[in-house]
Amino acid sequence: MAEYLKRGRDAALRAEDAAKVRALVEEILTEIEKRGDAAVRELSTKFDGWDRGYYRLTEAEIKWCLGQLSKRDIDDIKFAQEQVRNFARHQRESMRDVEVETLPGVVLGHKNLPVNSVGCYVPGGKYPLLASAHMSVITAKVAGVSRIVTCAPPYKGRPAPAIVAAQHLAGADEIYCLGGIQAVGAMAIGTASIAPVDMLVGPGNAFVAEAKRQLFGRVGIDLFAGPTETLVIADDTVDGELCATDLLGQAEHGPNSPAILLTTSRKLAQDTMNEIGRLLRILPTADVASKAWEEYGEVIVCESDEEMVAEADRIASEHVQVMTRDPDYFLNRMTNYGALFLGPRTNVAYGDKVIGTNHTLPTLKAARYTGGLWVGKFMKTLTYQRVTTDAASAMIGEYCSRLCMLEGFVGHAEQANVRVRRYGGRNVPYGRAAE
Repeated sequence: MAEYLKRGRDAALRAEDAAKVRALVEEILTEIEKRGDAAVRELSTKFDGWDRGYYRLTEAEIKWCLGQLSKRDIDDIKFAQEQVRNFARHQRESMRDVEVETLPGVVLGHKNLPVNSVGCYVPGGKYPLLASAHMSVITAKVAGVSRIVTCAPPYKGRPAPAIVAAQHLAGADEIYCLGGIQAVGAMAIGTASIAPVDMLVGPGNAFVAEAKRQLFGRVGIDLFAGPTETLVIADDTVDGELCATDLLGQAEHGPNSPAILLTTSRKLAQDTMNEIGRLLRILPTADVASKAWEEYGEVIVCESDEEMVAEADRIASEHVQVMTRDPDYFLNRMTNYGALFLGPRTNVAYGDKVIGTNHTLPTLKAARYTGGLWVGKFMKTLTYQRVTTDAASAMIGEYCSRLCMLEGFVGHAEQANVRVRRYGGRNVPYGRAAE
């Protein structure tokens, strides 16, 4: 039976925090809908200290941002973007249009078409998370989206050069220096200066995530997102330093980022906790990571790999790093995860920044029913049908007529009956089922 050596913050307290966020977001979105650009400007000034009449960056501003980066910086961004682009292309190629004759004279099909416009949010208030531009903009480009808008908050009082460079090099059509609820609200609702989009994607803080949740339905979204989560599954083939480093590497995302160790080795569990204590004394981001570990960190000791699979599927973490004798055991058995990182040679940071898979992944147990962002999220699979012969239309019409009358839909039945009469030469009385 799984044993907790350390537990995270009580679920009831987390729910209280979420309720406060919901109320504030609802109020702000209402203001954006009522007052448009004026509300957006006030919110940007209030929350980011960033006030300007028009938040879209000019070509000159984009060029200036590119000029702030070294050739090595630009080359590194291009390398990461090519990895994301390459994998996204393979994903797109896996999606096929379908057309098949299911019965003589009955042709059914579907087409995969991209959405027309997407708003990509790139977090950057605390850290300039340029990788999020790769993951959203490039994937949308590969899908064929014709208008891609990006928003990222100012960083230290100005547009973040690395984020702007990543947005531009990825192919964004409109780049705005705008953050938080006001950014996603403006993209989804639309203002006089920002035309609305059809879909919102990209990670963000609790306020951005809640804004996307409340806007869902008005626009599409990639997924419901919460704080970054990481789960390390390990046995005695690795050591405490490796586990601790990988846990804290994700805990630094934010003070409410869960980091969980799942292991069959009590010694490794204790060594990892000791090593976390040591690393938090020297880690430059310890002010954030230590709070996350204190309030959301967990250590669970299991009796077997089988029990670890069960616990991991219950947790349904965003990132799952597997460092065991047989990582494929977990690949072949686990069903609930955002992304798997198999073996000690890989890690979550590779996936976050450069290796090519998408880092926008399900959190808050959403991995039970969805995967992360990929080309398919930007596509609509749309069906069509074609009946090519009189005989086929009359035959399908007879079945349809009877089934409609079984449900009491007389008007539906007449849609079928008129075709039975016209193409099948049958005299079906109005309002009666075809016999």
